[in-house]
Formats: sequence, structure tokens, C-alpha cells
Amino acid sequence: MKKIFIILLILIVSKSAYPQNVPIVTFTTQQDHENMLNQLGIKSLRPGPSGNESAPNHANYDEKVANPCPQLPDILTLNNGKKVTTPDIWWNQRRPEIIDAFEREMYGRIPKEIPKVTWNVKITDREFVGRTPVIARQIIGHVDNSQCPSINVDINMILVLPNNVKGPVPVLIMFGRPSFPSPAQPTPEEMEIINNAFKQMIINSNPELKTIFEKYPVYSPITRLSGPNFFAPATNGDSPPTEQLLAAGWGYATLDPASIQADNGAGLTRGIIGLVNKGQPRKPDDWGSLRAWAWGAARALDYFETDAMVDAKKVGIEGVSRYGKAALVTLAFEPRFAVGLIGSSGKGGATLERRVFGEAVESLAGSGEYHWMVGNYLNYAASEAKAGSKTGCDLTVDSHELIALCAPRLTFISYGVPEKGDAKWLDQQGSYMATVAAGSVYKLLGAKDIGVSNDYIKEKMPPVLNGLLDGELAWRQHDGGHTDAPNFQFFIPWASKLLKYNRTPM
Repeated sequence: MKKIFIILLILIVSKSAYPQNVPIVTFTTQQDHENMLNQLGIKSLRPGPSGNESAPNHANYDEKVANPCPQLPDILTLNNGKKVTTPDIWWNQRRPEIIDAFEREMYGRIPKEIPKVTWNVKITDREFVGRTPVIARQIIGHVDNSQCPSINVDINMILVLPNNVKGPVPVLIMFGRPSFPSPAQPTPEEMEIINNAFKQMIINSNPELKTIFEKYPVYSPITRLSGPNFFAPATNGDSPPTEQLLAAGWGYATLDPASIQADNGAGLTRGIIGLVNKGQPRKPDDWGSLRAWAWGAARALDYFETDAMVDAKKVGIEGVSRYGKAALVTLAFEPRFAVGLIGSSGKGGATLERRVFGEAVESLAGSGEYHWMVGNYLNYAASEAKAGSKTGCDLTVDSHELIALCAPRLTFISYGVPEKGDAKWLDQQGSYMATVAAGSVYKLLGAKDIGVSNDYIKEKMPPVLNGLLDGELAWRQHDGGHTDAPNFQFFIPWASKLLKYNRTPM
């Protein structure tokens, strides 16, 4: 009898330790959103404003009413009311308080137990990007899914390194869709072999084609793409950012966010969030997609620390729009990153949450973009809820503190102009105010901020094209649209100088 009891106990423990037999929940985005509202006891949310300025519920663009609660949470005051006067107090007391609040209210916590990632180089290719010879690798990071085999997460990244620079190089991780920049082509002799074999194969499939090939004996059905153009103009500020990086002796990596976590609420029971939750819906304090993408970037940095061609102490993170938000979250929470280029990030990124100008907390909390954030974030758009009605003014943290978490590391805040498509919706002014306020922490830690006072109400946003680039914290608004490409020609020399990197390509 005792033996039977022990066997039953082992089976019960085994089933709980390996719950892969529990069915994976499949929700639509709307169903997942409603599930989270129910968990939080939210009966209704305030609707987000419309980006259409002629709509009845259009977003506010009047600065006179944009700051309903102008007093920001004081970065340099502890929760107990005591002032932060030394770097030690910042590192050991204040910074952990701010991180805890961001994890609880905005972005969520990374689970304590998360599966291991194993990186493997799938393809290595020697290419030319413009005039620069490069080594390009597709690298796949497989996340251990032994505890939930029905969910597979393979992080997809392409790393491109200049092959004309001695020693390890800085690398900028860019959120986006990976592809080989300029795949190497077979030689003319190899192409002839390929074409002869291909001709024979299709003649065997359709004998009538033999007459056509005999009529055009020099015709090759498969043509070779053009190779490197050594006579192309030299790289300049109008060249693609990747070419500018390589010409300056930097490498870059394109990291696919979708291979880490889907960019929708329906995907929250899949991807890395779903894998950790074994296919079950999130709880209110579980991490959102922004934090998941940031986790994936940190795992890419793990790989770089094993690559002798990469200077892992000089790795940066870059993104625009939602990926600008993710880049800022990455830099704030992962101290190993040395530099960030944060492009047009808006709410949830560098723009103040409590500002009522363009995009609002309600915009993110609606069913379209809530998955970026922790479930608890929805409380701040609630009109009727168990926790009461709250707004962005009730948040205990704001984006100036997110930027401050990056200090004293290099942080470049980038925007374009509404006239070219970087919409007013993003609230460039709100991001500038946050950057100004964050500067006090840079100064505390012995770094330079953007070179103005930290009075975010008094300081005026500089004119377009007037960059503030003299410190570890930088601001520049270019005259282009919803992109950070025009700022690369300023970002690269700024980052290279402060990282003390001056190797020139051979």
C-alpha cells in the first residue's frame, strides 16, 4: 500500500512539474483584453482620443491645458521623503524604488525563473555593404521549451560586422526585421554550372524547352546579381544608417521582436511570455511586450559577450516608435548596454505619461496597444473600477525617471517634425521636458546632461536641427519624419567620442 502511495505521489508531482498537457489558451486580442479588465475589476475604460484633429474626440494639442498635474515625481526624493544627495543613495535606495514602481505600474517584472537561451550560428556569409567588406551571420537563439513543448521561441537575429577593422568593434542592436544586407553571389564560372544544370532539369520537365534553349544558346535563365560597387560615392549623412555604422567601424545587429513576442494581445499566451506562463493568460503584474523585447535584446548581448569580434562593453540599442519605447526600456533596465538611440518613442517611452497632449494613457490602455504594458497599467485609464477611477496623474513614476535609470550611460533622444510625418501625437515637447528633468541624475552621477537647467517647465525646446550633444544625455530634433535615420550622422560621432572608440577602417 505504501509503495502504491509513493508511485501516485510521484505521478502527481511529475504532472505538476511538467504541465505541458494543460491546453494552451487561445484568445483573440479583444478576449485577452477583457480577461485582464475582469482580473483588475475594471468595469469601463475612458476611450482614447482620436488622432484626427477634426474628430469630435480629437486629441488635445493646446499647451495651455496639456499639464493637468505639472509637478512630476521628484527623482531625487526617496519614498520616505528623504533627499538623494549622493550616488550611493541613488544606486542603493532610490534607483531600486523607481525600478520597482515601473515594474508594478508600467512594464511588468521579468519572471525569476525563465528558460535558458542557446545561441547557434545558422548561416555565415561574406558580403559587401557599399564599399565595406562585412561578415554577416544569422544567429538563432532557441529558448528551452522542455516544460511546454507546444510553444516554440526561436529568437532571430542577423549580426553584420565590418571585416576591415582590427580588434573588437561596437555593435548597435536595432529592433526590426532581419535580412542579409547584400548576399554573396556565385562566380561567373559557378553560375554557368548552375545554369547548365537548371536548363537540363527544366528540359527534362518540359522537352519543348530544348528547342528554345538551342535557339538562344547564350541565354542564362538565372542571372547573377551585381556585386560590390567600389565606385559608389563615399558614405555620407544621407547614406543608410547601417552603411554609416559600418563605415565608422561599427557593427550592427537586427533583432526581430516578433520572434521574441508577438506585437498583439492575442499572442500573449505564446512567445516568451506565453512560454513562461505555459500557455495561460497573464496576471496583472506579468510583463508586457516591451519588457519581453528588452529581455530578448539582453539575451543577444549575452551572445555578444562570447564573440571575440564584438566589444561587448560598447553595445548599444536602437529603435523607432514602439521599438523606440522598447529601446528605452532595454537601456533603463539592462545596465550592460552602453548607449541608446531612442527614436520618436512617444507615450510609454520618453514622453511624460501625465501630459495630456496627443497620445494618451487611454490610447495605450485600449485594446490595440495594452499588450506593450503590464496589466496594472490599465488602472490608469479606468473610469469605473474596483481600484477607483485613475489617470496618468496617479502614476507614481513617469518617463523622466525612465530616462534617469539610463544614467550615466549614453542616451540620445531623437525626434522628427510633424510636417514630415513625426506626428504631434508623439508629443515632442513632453519628451523634451522629461529629458530636461532626467538631467539631475546625470549630474548627480558625475555625467553631463543636455546642458540646461533641470526646470522642465521653464526650459524651452530648442529649434529643429539645434542638437544638444555635449553630454552623456543628448537631444536632437531633425527635420525629417517618423524615423531616426537623419540623426545617425550625429549619433555615431557623438557615441564614438564618448565611448572612446576611434578605430578607422583599413
